[in-house]
Amino acid sequence: MAEVHASYMVWLSTPHQAMLEISRDMGFGHVVLDIEHGLFDLETTDRIIALGKALGMKVHAKVLGPETIPIQQALDMGCDSVIIPHIGDVEHAREVTRAAKYPPLGKRSFSGTRPARYNVVKPDYYERENAVTRCYPMVESAAALKDIEAIIALPTVDGLFMGPSDLSLDSGRGAYRNTDADKADLRRVAAAAKAAGKPWIMPAWTKAERVFATELGAGYLVVADEYGSLILGLAESIR
Repeated sequence: MAEVHASYMVWLSTPHQAMLEISRDMGFGHVVLDIEHGLFDLETTDRIIALGKALGMKVHAKVLGPETIPIQQALDMGCDSVIIPHIGDVEHAREVTRAAKYPPLGKRSFSGTRPARYNVVKPDYYERENAVTRCYPMVESAAALKDIEAIIALPTVDGLFMGPSDLSLDSGRGAYRNTDADKADLRRVAAAAKAAGKPWIMPAWTKAERVFATELGAGYLVVADEYGSLILGLAESIR
């Protein structure tokens, strides 16, 4: 197996088993499933999560939306984290992220599925799940950025996931171009995460983005995606 930086993640838009296996063989230890924009139904999602876990990968689900059921479904299937899109201000984040944690911290309901090994659980199960299951609200709105220090401080939030394209659009700057204003947003998120002692994740498709995010202390970088990898592979074959 090839060696890849431990913080690198690969992005899937479909339940592509071969892509997952190849990624693991190349050394990727993390996969993000884009359930929001991708082509995932419940049965195929369950299967790809099971494969990722069997391969020893950390599986992160970008869920359908900021709602309780999609969050719980991803966790019930055994995802290591949920990435929650369309987060607004701190009060919105507070209510939405409670779905990722069991009471008394949150409002997640019990399901005797993969995390519970399809069996009765011990009393300490819920506390352990709260500790190991990660909840990453996305920073892709001006409202979320405005309240970022309060959002990252929430006990139901374990870190942040950047959505630079939508953040730029929502901030009135148009398409994301990694401008000085975009970088200023990243600096603020990075500073808030550092102050809270929690990680943040950056989709960094270019070397310049990876270098900048690394300098700011990003915990993880999404460096490859399924569609982009296909395009690059096909383009290389006809050069």
